[in-house]
Amino acid sequence: MSELTLFLIRFAYLAILWIFVLSAISVIRSDMFGARVPETARGAAPKPAARGKGKSPSRRRGSPTHLIVVEGENSGARAELADAPLIIGRGADAAIKLDDDYVSTRHARVAASGEEWFVEDLGSTNGTYIGSVRITQPTTIGLGVQVRIGKTVLELRK
Repeated sequence: MSELTLFLIRFAYLAILWIFVLSAISVIRSDMFGARVPETARGAAPKPAARGKGKSPSRRRGSPTHLIVVEGENSGARAELADAPLIIGRGADAAIKLDDDYVSTRHARVAASGEEWFVEDLGSTNGTYIGSVRITQPTTIGLGVQVRIGKTVLELRK
């Protein structure tokens, strides 16, 4: 083998090693401090004063009123949908704070759009599932639909 080939192999190995180390640091950083959320995504839901005089989606008859943890360490924890959008995760700013090793700091968000409720994964490491299907974009959920985050299962209820 020529010296140039050996040098290129060593350089490629070193570059791959550094890429691995930096990606590991990035994952640890986002898990400890939370992912950066753009300013436009933070204020996705209208403020209560700007909703108008019509009924909000959470108050319509037959609509869900809260999100509840049905399985996992935090079983029974709940959040009112009137406070939507709801952040779910291990972070201090989460509406439902989960003590689960497989949950990210800002793992998922539940928000309303019109009369429908959506769950959105916020770039978590382990993903958000509806049933056994991993979601990659905001997905509609209804009453009784189970959303799995780590080892925790949540549902919309009246």
